[in-house]
Amino acid sequence: MQENKEMKLEEAMKRLDEILSSLNEENIDLEAAMKLYEEGVRTVAFCQKKLAEAERKISLLKITADGELVEAPFEVERTEA
Repeated sequence: MQENKEMKLEEAMKRLDEILSSLNEENIDLEAAMKLYEEGVRTVAFCQKKLAEAERKISLLKITADGELVEAPFEVERTEA
């Protein structure tokens, strides 16, 4: 993964797809698989950070009982996996 701070989420997700494809190959050796796995872990962490940053920036417009538009923070319901 590029260690560039300007990497976009879409690029990181594409790289994750490439990593998964490579890990699914039957002829990959253990050392290469471990390196890809480690890169994948770093890439997932990067994606989670980017998504959290985006989530903090999102706000919703809600209509009050008076019919007034107000801005409210976006809240995501978390589910335990």
